[in-house]
Amino acid sequence: MAVAPAGGPPGHEAAVPAADTPTQWAAAYFDGYSTVGLLAVVGVLFLAVAFVGGRLLRPVVPTPEKLLTYECGVDPVGEGWAHTQVRYYVYAFLYVIFAVDSIFLFPWATVFAEPGFGGTTLVEMFVFLGFLTVGLLYAWKKGVLEWT
Repeated sequence: MAVAPAGGPPGHEAAVPAADTPTQWAAAYFDGYSTVGLLAVVGVLFLAVAFVGGRLLRPVVPTPEKLLTYECGVDPVGEGWAHTQVRYYVYAFLYVIFAVDSIFLFPWATVFAEPGFGGTTLVEMFVFLGFLTVGLLYAWKKGVLEWT
């Protein structure tokens, strides 16, 4: 039997639901998902309206020049295949190796200063630098580092 709320008329009893009913729990659980779902629907609608509006408002005048392939302001001549030197990719790879090396050395230097982490950190650093050295020696042996 429910108890009359404070300040209510005597003899008037109100039905008060239990605090943790499965319905209340499910409503609280799915409330967060409904907010995310509503936001996703609004985002998709915004995108759809933008694309439809752009399609309706833009001028459509196809010409043969507009249908040509555009490549950096240069008229397309010859085949679509071009020979590129693999050396440029290797230079990019070497840059990534040294950039990653420098990024990881700063946190190691910070941890190395902490008491109790010196020996382990030093071994880890030399293992990592060993891998980088093997990559650099491989590139040097292949003659990648020589300018021709």
